[in-house]
Amino acid sequence: MRSVAAFTDTYLPTVNGVTYTVQTWRDCWGDRGGRMDVVYPRTDGYAARAGEYPVRSLPFPFYPGFRLGVPWIPRRVRDVDVVHAHTPFAVGLAGLRLAARHDRPLVASYHTPTAEYADYVAPSETVEALVERVSERYERWFLDRADAVVAPSEATATHLVDEVGVATPVTVVPNGIDTERFRPVDPASFLSRHDLDDAGTLIGYTGRHGYEKRLGDLVDAAADLEATVVFGGDGPARADLEARAAERGVDARFLGFLDREELPAFYSALDAFVFPSPVETQGLVALEANACGTPVVGADDGALANTVVDGETGYHFETGDVAALRRAVRRTLDERDRLGETCLVVRDRHAVDRAVDRLAEVYDRVS
Repeated sequence: MRSVAAFTDTYLPTVNGVTYTVQTWRDCWGDRGGRMDVVYPRTDGYAARAGEYPVRSLPFPFYPGFRLGVPWIPRRVRDVDVVHAHTPFAVGLAGLRLAARHDRPLVASYHTPTAEYADYVAPSETVEALVERVSERYERWFLDRADAVVAPSEATATHLVDEVGVATPVTVVPNGIDTERFRPVDPASFLSRHDLDDAGTLIGYTGRHGYEKRLGDLVDAAADLEATVVFGGDGPARADLEARAAERGVDARFLGFLDREELPAFYSALDAFVFPSPVETQGLVALEANACGTPVVGADDGALANTVVDGETGYHFETGDVAALRRAVRRTLDERDRLGETCLVVRDRHAVDRAVDRLAEVYDRVS
């Protein structure tokens, strides 16, 4: 198998879609006998394993928890066959430089539309619009220097070609999930540990609490539902979500970051997973929930428009329409048993092994 150096601006111990994908692809690649090194920003709380190379980093003031790594190329990754940049900024630029200097093929993943996060750094709508335009131009510049671009969904691939204007060929490679880990489990001990034994119907979400995720819509919808809302994860919007829940009289429980070992029990404990974010490039947590037999109520936008299959793995609602979100939750709860069964029927479609099969084909094509 080809040796690969993956460059990413976010990695463990931070938990998000990018870090999860890089880690699971690396582990799967290694299980097949391959080598996939990872270069990432150094941060406290994580000890590098063999083949992981942290570089010096600084905190990014506009987005809590994110660090900017120095675009350094560790000497031990300079002999790889393929360079894979998972992000286009600081550390990702080091990957671009390595590929150019040593005449190696460059594969670039498109995980996150950076323009969607413009409101974190922009003080006004005018500046925000400017930041969005600059972000898309930069993305296009970076991705057009790759030999191949991989996107996690058809919707994201279409966005790259039609809206960003990327000329490099785009291949859909779903991120994939670990279906050995994510399966239905008995949630009794999880419920007891988090004082949820008597909470009744549970709806919830886990992941980053970012304003772009529109989690406030979930709180607003729950104000007229007989259900407890359970939030796993953390992020800059958490304090506002807690205040909003208190103001609306919503029984909301904030569990903070959950170990990955706890996530199958978290998903299995929910009657419905609610994902109101319109900016997802695939929505891994939705697939994880489905793999545990839990249906998903998702925004009919971005990749979630395809990730969630109406009547099979959950239901959609129009972004921003709280009443429609509430109706979709009620319908999902009414059909919980049937939807749970169909979620399990299709779970193997999204196994990480299938994703890595496609990834290997991309590496072979550009080498």
